[in-house]
Amino acid sequence: MDKILLKFKEAVLKEMPLDKEVITIGRKPTNDVHVDNLAVSGSHARIFKKGDQYYIEDLNSLNGTFVNGKKISVHVLVNSDVIIIGKHTLTYTSDTQAPKKAEETKEKDMMDETILIDSKLKDQILSNAPKAEVSHEEAKELKGGMVVIDGSTEKSDYELTDRITTIGKDKNAAIKLKGLFAPKVAALINKRKDGYTISSATGSKGLKINGKEVEGQYKLQEGDIVDVGGLKLQFYLKED
Repeated sequence: MDKILLKFKEAVLKEMPLDKEVITIGRKPTNDVHVDNLAVSGSHARIFKKGDQYYIEDLNSLNGTFVNGKKISVHVLVNSDVIIIGKHTLTYTSDTQAPKKAEETKEKDMMDETILIDSKLKDQILSNAPKAEVSHEEAKELKGGMVVIDGSTEKSDYELTDRITTIGKDKNAAIKLKGLFAPKVAALINKRKDGYTISSATGSKGLKINGKEVEGQYKLQEGDIVDVGGLKLQFYLKED
């Protein structure tokens, strides 16, 4: 029977047979595969069966789903595929498929290369993807930033150049919060092709946009005022 192995670094946390048509993966405890990590969305991904083949599908997660180091939306699973979700890996094994060659399955410490939330290496996988040629007009894009209008932090202006910008007290946070009770990770700003979104990393109420508390993801508009962890920031856009 086909199965998946849930691992954190080298430790196997769970072995799960794929005995259902759909296996859900995410941070919510109601998922079939519960991954309790802030880098993982509540409903992050799912494995489903179509015919005799299993597929993995990303469910518009914040940090994305990767298979063998490449970001995917939907992927046909092959024996020994390594799925990366947050800081965890899931290895797919099949009794009916021949194993991949060793050079195709070598993880090469894959976890150290793909942690998205708290490592400067978070963009390495994306940067290794082939880049399509674009025209001069297509190359232009809007770059976002946050200017501090109230509160204490290290800088007064932050350019949002990374795919994911962390706001919090964590040592790897790009926008650092101060204070004894400041959360390690308070919010995440996600850079997408169509703009920027922000969401509370903890799921707690405390992220405010223009004075109103928001839950889930919020698409930032130029001039929006963001209140988080004792900081008041204003979002702006500029052309690259």
